[in-house]
Amino acid sequence: MSVTAAKGFRAGGIAAGLKPDGALDLALVMADRAVPAAAVFTRNGAPAAPVQVSRRHLAEALGVRAVVLNSGCANAGTGEPGMTAAVETARAVATEIGCLPEEVLVCSTGPIGDVVEVGLITGALPDLVGQTLASAAHGTAAATAILTTDTVPKEATYRGAGFVVGGMAKGAGMIRPDMATMLAVLTTDAAADRETLQSILGRAVAVTFNCLDVDGCESTNDTVILLASGEAGGVDAEALEDGVEAVCRELARAIAADAEGATKVVTLRIRGAVDDDAARRLGRAVADSALVRASFYGADPNWGRILAALGAARIPFDPGKVTVSYQGTVVARDGMSVPGVDHDEVAAELRGDFTVEVVVGDGLGEAEILTTDLTPEYVTFNGERS
Repeated sequence: MSVTAAKGFRAGGIAAGLKPDGALDLALVMADRAVPAAAVFTRNGAPAAPVQVSRRHLAEALGVRAVVLNSGCANAGTGEPGMTAAVETARAVATEIGCLPEEVLVCSTGPIGDVVEVGLITGALPDLVGQTLASAAHGTAAATAILTTDTVPKEATYRGAGFVVGGMAKGAGMIRPDMATMLAVLTTDAAADRETLQSILGRAVAVTFNCLDVDGCESTNDTVILLASGEAGGVDAEALEDGVEAVCRELARAIAADAEGATKVVTLRIRGAVDDDAARRLGRAVADSALVRASFYGADPNWGRILAALGAARIPFDPGKVTVSYQGTVVARDGMSVPGVDHDEVAAELRGDFTVEVVVGDGLGEAEILTTDLTPEYVTFNGERS
């Protein structure tokens, strides 16, 4: 189970006709009543209309009753018509389930540039609401309805001491969150106010989704939402944060594993930076490098490309203290190649998922970044509109 695992939530997904192939494309996650909520949105300077509307609704409403999500159209780069469509979608859902429009958050994903067809959404809403239930199957239907270039739905559940956190996400390309095209909805039956939820979600996103870099391309639509029904009662805030982070981490890895054209997931571990933020920035600079990720595809332990990417980050570090290891084998120490390394043996260890550890100094800052290899299939796939 995912978003339906926590008590007090229902979900569903149907085909509204937004995707020409007739696949599921409209999802609803609904609480039994308006509940405390938190969200983290893209920092992209061209945010999509649903992001702008959801930000406003989250600030205006005392609670959130529902999240409506569509695939097949990002409703981004659509100006006032797009804003109108997002507002009308929220109003239609509110009318159908009996709540205030401000209690509805809106998410969209798909190609940029077209206005979402609100008529298709409003026409499908009665059936969608009727198919929004608390079962695992309905949770999976919702997770399936938000997919675009994904090949599998992404769901996760964490069961803590007396409470549950569930979640679903989508994303396979255009993934470099900064809070790809990615969306995620998390639910918990723990009791928490919105300020606590926002703090918990912000910290969890910082070390999970914001440490995920599939292709260096930041999205206009990135949204992560956390809803809390409170039906399990009060829980320790630290325990709740552990649960939220665990679900976010599992969903982030699922996105990396399903990345467009990717053949392997690569874990970058950065240590020795001046602080954790510097470590994250250094790690993301490495993951942003097409040269580095191409070497991952070729199973080439080319640590020089990593060194160059670190330098391009414009974050102070001492190149003479850099140590790089691939899957446990040190190939560079103190900024120089290690003599006698059998690169063919190292390459054999890089044919599947692997880990690269990079030490940049003596500081306490560290970060773990998830990325993938850059493949010919990724280039071919993204040569066409999707």
